[in-house]
Amino acid sequence: MSAIVDVAYKEFRDGFRNRWMLAITCLFAVLALGIAYFGAVTAGRIGFTSFDATVASLTTLTALVIPLIGLLIAYDTIVGERDSGTLLLMLSYPLSRVELVAGKFLGHSAVLAVATIAGIGVAVALIQIMTPSARTAAAWVDIVRFVASASLLGASFVGMACVISICSRDKSRATGLALLTWFVAVLLFDLLLLAVLVVSGGNATERAVYPYLLLLNPVDVFRLVNLVGLGRGAGNDVFMAMTADHAYQPAILYGAIIAWATGPFVLALAIFRKQEV
Repeated sequence: MSAIVDVAYKEFRDGFRNRWMLAITCLFAVLALGIAYFGAVTAGRIGFTSFDATVASLTTLTALVIPLIGLLIAYDTIVGERDSGTLLLMLSYPLSRVELVAGKFLGHSAVLAVATIAGIGVAVALIQIMTPSARTAAAWVDIVRFVASASLLGASFVGMACVISICSRDKSRATGLALLTWFVAVLLFDLLLLAVLVVSGGNATERAVYPYLLLLNPVDVFRLVNLVGLGRGAGNDVFMAMTADHAYQPAILYGAIIAWATGPFVLALAIFRKQEV
């Protein structure tokens, strides 16, 4: 266990030295504040509207940003060590393959989680100070749910990046696979599901199955965890109507996002344990 902690701490420290954590923190703070005060500019208004609308808008942007960052900070987890010739050296130490991958996964996930919490925390603190009407228990529930689910979303894509890194022969191929994974998960998956519904006419059976197919994508699970909790009237009416919110139970959504946060990591461990270095 101590070896895992040591590797995780090294990766976390390296992430801080590379200014990933600072950059991500500033990005989230700027996004949160920008959405909170300029989200209604198309309606001719500037200023804070509501936490529900802010979280709904921030969820949409986070679903684009977090997966990309998670993949980019961890795509060279193993293949980078292999290319530099340090992988065999590291495994010659009293350090198992499981400990190496687990430490790197936890370290990168921690960088992303801390940056998310810090960035959102700065924005929330400013909103709370400047807008007394936002100081409600419901608002804090939305914030905690959003930060926790965003951290789990980041962990799921860090796990995918570990799988890509283990299966890739060189860093350039790992980079391409990481970008392809982001494109499929964030953009292509939903388009394909919608295309199937449109082409087939969307009969009753397909409409009943469609909401559960979204659980096959961690990005959609993240959206559902946050938007279903907000309900209608927060700027997400189209999404709610499309996904049939009555089909989801909180336990299903939370279980799904936890499964996505751990599943790719377990797969990475299984592959690396059987792989020849």
